[in-house]
Order: sequence, then structure tokens, then C-alpha cells
Amino acid sequence: MDETNRTFDARCRQDPPFAIEIILQLDIFGIVLYSVLTFMTTVSMLIYLEECVYIYRKVASNKKSAILWVNGAAPVIGAMSCLGMWIPKATMFTDMTSATYFAIVVFKFLILMIEECGGDEAFLKRSAKKTFKISTGPCCCCCPCLPLVPVTRRCLFLLKLGSFQFAVLKVVFTILSIVLWTNDNYDPSGVGINDTAIWINCGVGVLTIIALWPVGIMFMHVRETLRSMKIVPKYAMYQLVLVLSQLQAAIINTLAMNGVIACSPPYSSRARGLLMSQQLLILEMFIITLVTRMLYRREYEPIPDVDSDEEKKMICSESSANPV
Repeated sequence: MDETNRTFDARCRQDPPFAIEIILQLDIFGIVLYSVLTFMTTVSMLIYLEECVYIYRKVASNKKSAILWVNGAAPVIGAMSCLGMWIPKATMFTDMTSATYFAIVVFKFLILMIEECGGDEAFLKRSAKKTFKISTGPCCCCCPCLPLVPVTRRCLFLLKLGSFQFAVLKVVFTILSIVLWTNDNYDPSGVGINDTAIWINCGVGVLTIIALWPVGIMFMHVRETLRSMKIVPKYAMYQLVLVLSQLQAAIINTLAMNGVIACSPPYSSRARGLLMSQQLLILEMFIITLVTRMLYRREYEPIPDVDSDEEKKMICSESSANPV
């Protein structure tokens, strides 16, 4: 009993339970809930595998890799959440796997937009006389005074580099975190100034913002060109996965660590918060998987070339000037 005369269940201060403890304590509602969520995860993976076969057979080779990576974001995050739900002690590793995968997805979505325009050369040719608007989120959305930047090969390389660094460094930080964890120098729940986790998370946060900026710049540049390719809803799904897998989980975990989410043995407050986040993610990623299947499972035809567009405009203008 503490100074406020409140008693605490000792199990509320324990580490996450083992998988066998969860299975033995499930009631009817728990069995149904876990079964439905596991079924959703399985269906999501089967849909993704079927889509992989379709893309492998029907899509040009230059787009296959990017589409498969982007499409796999929701199923992979859902699968990792399901593993974390069944095996709470593995949550740190499942979260790291999901975050690392999505770091690669950020870069691949940038590549996907370029490949939808026909690749680097076709994109540069199409955008030869255009400019990039760099006053976009998440870095510079509040800076409309920033100048427009000409579309050049060097600028395109810098945009790719800005997203690629996150894919590489996130893997490095993940490996570093696991190594430090094995030596008891890393605690995912640590928020103190001397905790390694807070510094690593701050570094990853900065890298994330830097990586999202080039994707936002590219989307603002090609959204009209690729509107027929449904790039707007695709970008919306990509952003939704980002918000749900990163921001939603961070909010729930923060509430749990501050004791807002009550302890429910054998789950501590933090473990229960992680469980709630995982169960929500499984449902959300299942819905996103269904939506992305409708967006990406289609016939991939190249967008009209710039020269052909200009020729059509000239023909139309000539025919209107010389009516029969």
C-alpha cells in the first residue's frame, strides 16, 4: 500500500505475459476476438499473395518491385501486429519489423510515382520546363515563400536520396537497438534523458520527416499527370498507413505509460496499451488491404507521351481552325 492508501496488483508491474498465459486465460469473448483478428490477418496475407502473382504476370518489370513493396505495407504491419498480439514478449521485434518495412515503403512509393511517369528519363523529359514546389509538408508546408526549384537530374537524385537515407538508416538503428537491448542498454519504454531509446527515437523521427518531404514534393508535382492512375487515393492510403502505424500507436503507448489505460492482469498498463494498438491495427490494415487491392489490381498502361499530347493539341487546333 502506498501513501495514498491505494493497493496495486503486483502483476500490473510485471513484464508482458508469455503466449501460453494468454491462451490459458482466454474466455469465450477472447477466443472469438483472437480468432476473428487472426482470420483477418490470414485473409490479408492471402489477398497480398494473390496480388503478387497478378502483378508478377501482368505488370512491367520496372514497376513490379515498387508496387509489391507498397502493396505489402498493410498486410505486413497487420501480420506483425497479430504476432505481437499472440506473443506479447515479441512486441519490440514485431514493431521494429513493421517500422523498418514501412521505411522502405516510403522510398518505394517515391520510385513508384517516377516509374508511373515512365522512369527517370521520361519523367525528366516530361518535366523539362516545369518546377518542383518544395513548400510542402511535413517540413516546409508553413513556408510558402520558398522558391520553385527547376526539375533537373540532380534535383531528382536529391529527392531519391532524401527518402533512401531513411530506408537504410532505419535498418541501422533497428540493428543497433537490438544489439543494445541484448546488453540491457535499450528499453523501448524509456523516456528519460539518459535512456538510449529516447535518443534513437528522436533520431528516427527526424529521419522520417526528412524522408517524407521528397515524397510530398513528388506527389504535388505528378498528381495531375497521374490522376488517371488513381495516384491521389493511392497516396491517401499510403498516408493512412503512416498515420495509423506510427501516430496512432505512439498516442496509445503514451497514454498507457502515463497510466491512462488501466492495468488488466496479466497485462500491465503498457502491455495492455500495446495490445489495444495491435488489435486496432489488425482491423485497420485488413480494410486498407481490401482498398489497395482495388487500386493496384488493374491494367497498367503507359501514360501518353509529351510529344503525342502536343501532336493531338496541334491536330485539334488545326481542325478547329479549318472546319469542313
